[in-house]
Formats: sequence, structure tokens, C-alpha cells
Amino acid sequence: MVARISSYILALIFFASGGAKLLSLPFEIEAFVRWGYPIEFMYLTGIIEVFGALGLLITRLSSLSALCLGGFMLGAIGTHFVHKEWLMLTVASLIMLTAFWRAWSGREEIKQFIIRQRNQ
Repeated sequence: MVARISSYILALIFFASGGAKLLSLPFEIEAFVRWGYPIEFMYLTGIIEVFGALGLLITRLSSLSALCLGGFMLGAIGTHFVHKEWLMLTVASLIMLTAFWRAWSGREEIKQFIIRQRNQ
């Protein structure tokens, strides 16, 4: 039950974040320009976040999606660290830890998913 709730919370976070990027909200554009990233990277990041959020809502994929999104957050953490954005570094780290916890709690699901893919 806790794993499912954490999947919903993470999905909400990644839908909101990815949606803001795909809608080209001014604060997202300003951030990517400040970091020196091309605008296309903002859209790619948004697409990954939205698809990851969808994966979190699909029971068979939620653990694997959490694992992938946790790894994806390493990029955000690195960016915030390099630019000395300590509050956002903390937020990104908490999201990453939550995603990795969700993946760890569903490690058996990930294992079964990989086995099913190998047998096809």
C-alpha cells in the first residue's frame, strides 16, 4: 500500500514537472537557459518525465519506472550541485531517494519483468 501511494505521489511530481517543461512555462525556460542547456533538452526532459510518470501508474512497470526516474534524477542533482542551488538540490535528492526506495520495494517486480522479457 505504501509503495502504491509513493508511486502516485512520484507520478504527480513527474507529471507536474514534465508538463511544465512541455508547456514551456517561463520559469522552466529561464532555468534551462541559466544552466546553459538547449531548449530541446528541456523538451526531452519533459517527455521522459511524463512517460516515467505514466509508467509509475502501470502496476507492472511502476517499480522499473521508479528505478529509471531515480537514475534520471542524478542529472538534476548534478545540475543543482554545479549551480549551487542548494534548496533544489535537496528537493531533487529527496525525489531521487523516494524513487529508489520505490524501486527497491518492488525489486521482485523488476526481476519478474526482466525474466518475462528474456523469455519472449
